[in-house]
Amino acid sequence: MSTTRVTDNLTQITRWRFVNAFLVREDDGFTLVDTTVGGGADELIGAARSAGGQIRRIALTHGHGDHVGSLDVLRERLGPGVEVLMPELDARIHAGEKVVDGKPRGSWPKLKTVPDIRLAAGQRVGSLEVVPTPGHTPGHVSFLDTRDRTLIAGDAFTSIGGLAVTSHVYWRMPLAALATWDKGKALESALRVRELNPSLIVVGHGGPVHDAGPAINQAIARAGG
Repeated sequence: MSTTRVTDNLTQITRWRFVNAFLVREDDGFTLVDTTVGGGADELIGAARSAGGQIRRIALTHGHGDHVGSLDVLRERLGPGVEVLMPELDARIHAGEKVVDGKPRGSWPKLKTVPDIRLAAGQRVGSLEVVPTPGHTPGHVSFLDTRDRTLIAGDAFTSIGGLAVTSHVYWRMPLAALATWDKGKALESALRVRELNPSLIVVGHGGPVHDAGPAINQAIARAGG
């Protein structure tokens, strides 16, 4: 595991060299965004402690296994006082409901943890605003930090080898596109992200992208948008 302090309010945690979670500093401690793959609970808790706080809530961009993999053990370690927040449609998929035609792509592990809150557009998670970015999964969301317009974009984009929309296979990071449920909606979500004009974008796979506007434009153009 490695940790990178991206801004005063944001720390990136990377496991297996390519799967990220994020600690977002709030007045009461940290919001943990995503949990990476299984086996990471103690490392994530330790990263928060090293950064000077405790995990107070867990907010998930989507329900794929490389983002919820450590959720159940984290809930056991941290206890029920730490809220778990998951996008509405992805929470329903994990609950066994049929919300789209066919089986959504990607890994959907069986979870014991039931989210305390199902996220919808415009909700606030501390300083973070919930932004719907469906496509990679039916319910995928991103989180916009209202303090500095940093966007935590989950798998709406990847940044290994350059920022890319997960609507198409990019040879430097093909797995995210192969796990994308609806490529058209993924591209629409990328266009929505561009309208937000984020100052910085961080993603589930790859490093932070500063001066995000030109990189988003290039990623959309490469995807045919």
